[in-house]
Amino acid sequence: MHPGIAQGIGAAVAKALAVRGLTVAVAKTVERVEHELGAIDYLVNVAGLLYTGGAIDAGDEDWMQSFAVNTHGVFFLTRAAARRDRDRRFQRGLDPARMGMAATAQYIRCLGLELAEYGIRCNLVSPGSTDTEMQRHYWRNGDGSAEQIIRGSLEKHRLGIPPRKLAQPDDIARTVLFLLSDAAGHVTMQDLVVDGGAMLG
Repeated sequence: MHPGIAQGIGAAVAKALAVRGLTVAVAKTVERVEHELGAIDYLVNVAGLLYTGGAIDAGDEDWMQSFAVNTHGVFFLTRAAARRDRDRRFQRGLDPARMGMAATAQYIRCLGLELAEYGIRCNLVSPGSTDTEMQRHYWRNGDGSAEQIIRGSLEKHRLGIPPRKLAQPDDIARTVLFLLSDAAGHVTMQDLVVDGGAMLG
């Protein structure tokens, strides 16, 4: 089950999952998905909003919308899926949802600890600057450019991107596929940062 696949990273992840022969579904309720498509084998949350204003200048609507998508949406969908799948030993859980949000990150870690005994793994994928329409829209509004992001800015305390390029949505999708694979069978409660070293660890 995979909400947030309209464009950008979400679309790339959906395509990568489909190539593996997995059913990618967007649905309002887990029950509807299971009724129409069968039991959920994987849950991937990738819906997210990008807000670039400061905490002081953020409006009430900005705050509520950000948490509604980045945190509440993740919580309600994941809880619904986990409750139904806990008893049949759900195998893998992955959450690359707007990936850096502290509340979501901590929630996924706590959930991973709680569900580990059922064989459920919970991880995050945190992409850095990625060549998506959302990112390009941000630049069109006068908030920097790809070149500035790559180069970095001492004044803005931005380190830049050492490989000198933005991530592509497929870079994130391949990371998701790794975490869903048996190769990552012992990886849980981790935040895998895919930013070209921009955060320097």
